[in-house]
Amino acid sequence: MTDDVLIVHGGTPIEGEIKVRGAKNLVPKAMVAALLGSSPSRLRNVPDIRDVRVVRGLLQLHGVTVRTGEEPGELFMDPSRVERANVADIDAHAGSSRIPILFCGPLLHRLGHAFIPGLGGCDIGGRPVDFHFDVLRQFGATIDKRADGQYLEAPRGLRGCKIRLPYPSVGSTEQVLLTAVLAEGVTELSNAAVEPEIEDLICVLQKMGAQISMDTDRTIRITGVDRLEGYTHRALPDRLETASWASAALATKGSVYVRGASQREMMTFLNVFRKVGGAFEIDDEGIRFWHPGGPLNAIALETDVHPGFQTDWQQPLVVALTQASGLSIVHETVYESRLGFTSALNQMGAHIQLYRECLGGTPCRFGQRNFLHSAVVSGPTTLQGGDLVIPDLRGGFSYLIAALAAQGTSRVHGIDLINRGYENFISKLEDLGAKVERPA
Repeated sequence: MTDDVLIVHGGTPIEGEIKVRGAKNLVPKAMVAALLGSSPSRLRNVPDIRDVRVVRGLLQLHGVTVRTGEEPGELFMDPSRVERANVADIDAHAGSSRIPILFCGPLLHRLGHAFIPGLGGCDIGGRPVDFHFDVLRQFGATIDKRADGQYLEAPRGLRGCKIRLPYPSVGSTEQVLLTAVLAEGVTELSNAAVEPEIEDLICVLQKMGAQISMDTDRTIRITGVDRLEGYTHRALPDRLETASWASAALATKGSVYVRGASQREMMTFLNVFRKVGGAFEIDDEGIRFWHPGGPLNAIALETDVHPGFQTDWQQPLVVALTQASGLSIVHETVYESRLGFTSALNQMGAHIQLYRECLGGTPCRFGQRNFLHSAVVSGPTTLQGGDLVIPDLRGGFSYLIAALAAQGTSRVHGIDLINRGYENFISKLEDLGAKVERPA
């Protein structure tokens, strides 16, 4: 399909200004939270991305009235008439997103039952959904697995419980939060994820009337309440998209002002960006990232859960590291298949070698499981344009960065996947002076 291909003429620094809106990893979850309210909710700073459209469709299937507000990026959601959705209609969303599983708790509270179709998402490694269902069983749900999906009921309602996560998973933490707030009694969640998007979701739920406390040891305690109201909330900015544009500026020797970016959630990335040799300047409206000239520095990098270096920052930055002088070491500790995208970079002229060993000391989820999850990047190398097939969301944007930095022309296939998390990215590329076009 030619409409899913982007032709990129590389070798030109990107320069100019773009805007980021609310975080992909918060906004759809805040939209799900609106199901829990007994009155309408207002969410601001909403990006126009596919995950938002999927959740909007699912909410409307369940009787929630969703409409846009007067200001750009504003949604109103009225859940006063929540109803059972047609299974076939829900199933039409199967494979398009992993968000539907987070509807379980809210729908069990509102209707006493829920249906979850097959789930999609990026193929970057194991993200098992079984734990979500195990958690829901602990709350009192019964689950009937059938060919078309999972049917859930809560015959005696949902009750608080003690849960310890084997790994501080963001999705599992969200599941517990969205289920526990209206469950009877107290829920104690240990080894929880504490990403900024989790904190922002807790802020949303607190505005609705939830009782939630966070301890310094990754323990979250939720005391169930009888009723929640709607909320008014402005979503925190997307730090993952911001880092992608920053890496693009660095790799192409350009300069990008990211309006809407926030320093607080970016501190770990900013430290690494400066260590590599990038420059940035922060003001009240955003952050400007640029390549100051001269050689970039090779670094040793390990991904980790927050407040560590986020796994979603890794892929775009690896492209910039192909232009650094010396050997950079990257140890991916979160998703075992996240370095698979580097094979295409090597075909473009990069020198990246993958290893099964843990090339670093950060605790790793799969160091003994024979996955290629460490990389040595040798640079600088001159990249040449190529034919690229996007493997996943962040890998896809990384291919765009590589194509922009390369000499010659690249054809990037599967760009629709990038719409899952990057709002109007082609228009933004054009605004930054990138030479991109769709096939005739």
